[in-house]
Amino acid sequence: MAPQLAVILLWAFLVAGSIFLLIGGIGLLRMPDFYSRIHPAGITDTLGAWLVLIGLMFASASWLVTVKLVMLLIFLFITSPLSSHALAKAAYLRGLRPMLGHQLEREAADD
Repeated sequence: MAPQLAVILLWAFLVAGSIFLLIGGIGLLRMPDFYSRIHPAGITDTLGAWLVLIGLMFASASWLVTVKLVMLLIFLFITSPLSSHALAKAAYLRGLRPMLGHQLEREAADD
């Protein structure tokens, strides 16, 4: 692959991943309750991290570094959704109940 194309792809993936991570951070602040906040954190965290790591693969000079990044991608693919699920289940078992539709409407009316 041409070095110039690798640099373009590197920056494209890094910028896209950063945008997804920024959107996820904004989603954490905007969502009304705990369970709603888990969703943008889990989804955008996984996709944003994948895009950043793929961008770093284009920057790596060694195939060994690329293999390590692929292993990290697989690890993130498995653990990020599982951790979101475990967090939600632990909160539910501890007694934290999700907000219902009428509670959300009342909260929106108070704002």
